Amino acid sequence: MNGDRALRQNYEQVLKRIREACEAAGRPPDSVRLLAVSKAFPAASVLALSALGQRAFGENYLQEALDKIAACSDERSSAAAGRGAEAGPAWELSRLEWHFIGPIQSNKTRPIAEHFDWVHSVEREKVARRLSEQRPDGLPPLELCIQVNVSGEASKSGVAPEGAIALALAVAELPRVRLRGLMAIPEPTDDVALQRARFAALKKLFERVRAALDPQAARDFDTLSMGMSADLESAVMEGATIVRVGSALFGARPATLRPST
Repeated sequence: MNGDRALRQNYEQVLKRIREACEAAGRPPDSVRLLAVSKAFPAASVLALSALGQRAFGENYLQEALDKIAACSDERSSAAAGRGAEAGPAWELSRLEWHFIGPIQSNKTRPIAEHFDWVHSVEREKVARRLSEQRPDGLPPLELCIQVNVSGEASKSGVAPEGAIALALAVAELPRVRLRGLMAIPEPTDDVALQRARFAALKKLFERVRAALDPQAARDFDTLSMGMSADLESAVMEGATIVRVGSALFGARPATLRPST
C-alpha cells in the first residue's frame, strides 16, 4: 500500500513538473508526453502506474522487456475477461504502448519490430532497414526516432549530428516504419545553461532535418525525445515533445535488477 501511495505521489509530481515547465515555456501542457522508463522494474510496477493512467513505457533491455510485455498483456487480458462486457473498446484503447529506447544490436531487431510500438534509438541505416523488413504486415507502422550523439561522447550511442540528415532521408524511404523525430541522451550535468544549450542544438538539428525531408515525411516528423528525471524542465523549455522519466517515478533502480541486453 505504501508503495502504491509513493508511486501515485511521484507520478503526480512528475506530471506537475511537466505542466509547470510547459507553462514557463508558453506551451500547451498536452504538447509534452511522459514516457515512463520502467527498465529494471517488474511488470507489477508497470501495471500499478498504468492503473493511474500512464500508457507509454520505455525499456532498454530486450529480454527483460519481452518478458514484461508478455506479463502485462496476460495480466490485463485476465482483468479484461473479468470485466466482461464492461471492458469493450475502451479497454483496447487503453492498451499499453511500448517504446524501445536502448542500443540495438542487428541480431535483436526482429523481436523489437514485432513487439514494440516505438523505437527511439536508431543510429544506423542497417538497423532501420532490418526493423522495416521485419515489421509484421498486420501491425501499424513502427514509429522511429533517430538517436543523435549531441555531446560527442565516445561511449554514447547515436549518429553524429553531421550524419543525421543523410540517415533521416534513408529511413524516411523505408516501408512499414515511420520516421517521427530525433532522440538524444546528453552527458549529465547540473549546469542548466549547458543542459539547455545541448537541447537547443538538438532542436536546431531537428529543424534542419525536417526541412530536408519531402512534404509527407516532414509532416510525420514531429517528435523530440529528450529530457529525463534530472533535466526535463530544460528539455521542455527547448522543445521536447517526449520526456523519458524513470527514477523520479519508480525510485532508484536496484543494481541487482540491472540485466544485460
